[in-house]
Amino acid sequence: MALHPTLYSFTNRWECDENDHLNVQFYFSRFDEADQQFRLITGLSDALVGARRVRHVRYHKELRTGDLITVHSGIAFDGPHMLTVVHELRNAGTGDLSATAIDGYEPSASTVKSLRQRFKDHQCPMSELASPRGLPASPANNKPALDKLLQNGGGLCFRGTVLPRHVNADGKADDQFALACCTDAVPHVWERSPLTHAYLSEHNLGRVAMEMKLIWHTPLKSGDAIVVASGFTGAQAKTFGMRHHIYESRTSRLAATLDVVALAMDLNARKAIELPEAARKAIAKIQLD
Repeated sequence: MALHPTLYSFTNRWECDENDHLNVQFYFSRFDEADQQFRLITGLSDALVGARRVRHVRYHKELRTGDLITVHSGIAFDGPHMLTVVHELRNAGTGDLSATAIDGYEPSASTVKSLRQRFKDHQCPMSELASPRGLPASPANNKPALDKLLQNGGGLCFRGTVLPRHVNADGKADDQFALACCTDAVPHVWERSPLTHAYLSEHNLGRVAMEMKLIWHTPLKSGDAIVVASGFTGAQAKTFGMRHHIYESRTSRLAATLDVVALAMDLNARKAIELPEAARKAIAKIQLD
C-alpha cells in the first residue's frame, strides 16, 4: 500500500535559523501534526499499541524559506520496532525527500497479527532512507541522575519553563518544546569544543543536525520549570554525537532525552566539512561516561 497524505504545509521565514533553513524543532512539529492526522485517519491509538517509545528523525535535504511541504505516513511491520509508523516529509515543489521520521511502538506480541489485519489498508514497506543510521533504533536505557551526569562530562546549557502554548491536547509538553529547548542548548555544547561560535563565524560554517532520536521518559505539564544538561558522545571524521537530557527542575526528574548526530556545514557549498583533528580529540576527552 502507498503512504497516506497527512500534512500540507509551508516553510515560513520565521521558522528558519541562522543557517537559513528550517529549524529542527519545526520538522518535529510537522511530524507531530502529521501523526495526529494519521491517527484520525487510521484509528491508531495508545489504547491499541501503547505509548510511543521513540521518534527517530533523519534529515536528508534542506528546506528553505518559501518551500512547500507535504508529509505522507504509513505503518511498517517490517521496521525496527514491533510496530513502526513511518513519516516522509518532502519538498512539494521539487518532490525531494527532506526528512523522515519513524515512531516506535511495542504492543504485545500476541496482538501483532490482529494489528496487521486492522491496519492492512495503511501498511507500507519500511523505507531504507528512514532507517536509523548513526543512532541505534532502540530507546536508550541510560537514565542518569542530574548530579551524576554533571560529574561525568555533562554541562548545564539551558533553563526554561513549560508555558500553556507548549502543551498538547493531553496537557503534556510536546515534541516541539523539547526540541526548542535543545536547539537553544546546542550552541553552549559546541562552545565546549574548539568549534566555538567565533571559529564557525571565521570559517563561515554552520551547526547542522543529521539525525535525532527523541525519547519521552516522563511527561511535563504547563508551569513545570526545566533544565537541560548535555554532553558529547563521540566524534568521527565528519560527524559527532551529543545527548541532551531534559530534567524537571524541582525534583530533578528526567523527562526526555535527545540524541543527536551533528556536523559542521560549509555555508557556501552547503556541504559537510572534515572535523579538525583538534576538535575530535577535544570531544573525545570530554565525552559523557
